Amino acid sequence: MSGHAEPVGGRLLTGPMKFLLLVVAVGVAMMVWRFASGIGAVSGLSDGYPWGIWIAFDVVTGTALACGGYAVAILVYILNRARFHPLMRSAILTSALGYSLASVGIVVDVGRYWNLYKLPISWGKWNLNSILLEVALCVMAYIVVLWIEMAPVFLERWQQSGRPGLARFAARVSPALDKALIWIIALGLLLPTMHQSSLGGVMLLGSHKMHPLWQTPLLPLLFLISCIAMGFGVVVMESSLSARVFRRPRETAMLSNLARIASWLLFLYVALRIGDIALRGRLGALAAMDGASILFLVEMLLFLLPAFLLQSRSRREAPGCLFRGAFMIVLAGSLYRFSTYLITYHPGPSWSYFPTVPELLITTGLVALEIVLYIVIVKRYPILAAGSSGPQLQGGTR
Repeated sequence: MSGHAEPVGGRLLTGPMKFLLLVVAVGVAMMVWRFASGIGAVSGLSDGYPWGIWIAFDVVTGTALACGGYAVAILVYILNRARFHPLMRSAILTSALGYSLASVGIVVDVGRYWNLYKLPISWGKWNLNSILLEVALCVMAYIVVLWIEMAPVFLERWQQSGRPGLARFAARVSPALDKALIWIIALGLLLPTMHQSSLGGVMLLGSHKMHPLWQTPLLPLLFLISCIAMGFGVVVMESSLSARVFRRPRETAMLSNLARIASWLLFLYVALRIGDIALRGRLGALAAMDGASILFLVEMLLFLLPAFLLQSRSRREAPGCLFRGAFMIVLAGSLYRFSTYLITYHPGPSWSYFPTVPELLITTGLVALEIVLYIVIVKRYPILAAGSSGPQLQGGTR
């Protein structure tokens, strides 16, 4: 693969883009309704279910799907696998967009959203025993870190823009950013490790309200392992779809290696999950064959299918099998998070929750907005590699 990255180019306002913008507009209209009328007017949330789809999907699942940059950074900067470096720019872009829009979901979900600005600055009032405080501060900081990591892409484009003011600004900032980037990258590896595991730790507080097949002291570790695997899956899906939609060279050899690593993570996750249930004496709950045990078996099947599928080199090198395996990884991890935060969470017999139409439209609008922003950025800025030279992949800048 060539180390050179370039904008995809082309028209922005295509037919699919117009449809996506319509979905975004509907979502924005629902948000306006939510802020004008209050959260109770548009959601099915209650005292028993204070968290719904905006947290379970937009935040808990959405940030895990946005862990592509984190997952690839572990390979490149910690395990020194430089051959995966060409995937960094697109992976960080999906992470930056995913985390930024997850933060929008938090603003929509929080009752007193106008007080959010106080969180990072009112340090004298912090409850240092709160795991949610750690999650909130880490996510806020990580969003800033991700966009700083994306800054070289914009600076590179501005230097070539032909606008003297922008070019001078980019030339002045770039050397200082280059010196600071190693510390920014280190912070970008630390922060998601903290808050992704803490998202699992939050549900330890659910105690008896969660089904015993999901309530385990290993929740932080399981959330961390599954989010890394999901990050790899998203990178494979994003790269495959970009190659098809934008008619770019396929990165099959590199993605095949990435998928193999993800498959070993899936085996590790399943082994930990089954071993934990056995050690805690919960095999009886698994043998009950009720709704919860069937859901658990479906989860395990979704984790094991891509794990075995992606162990085969011939299947990994087949673009269709590679994409299906990555999709199943994403689906398995998403179902696990939904099961933990919503499906197997039961606050009591008098409480129930199902997302309302406005909740679903807001979530759909945020997903559509992420896709729109991704398309605009890759068409105007150097994100995707310009060409490929086959399987001999040795790194470079993307």
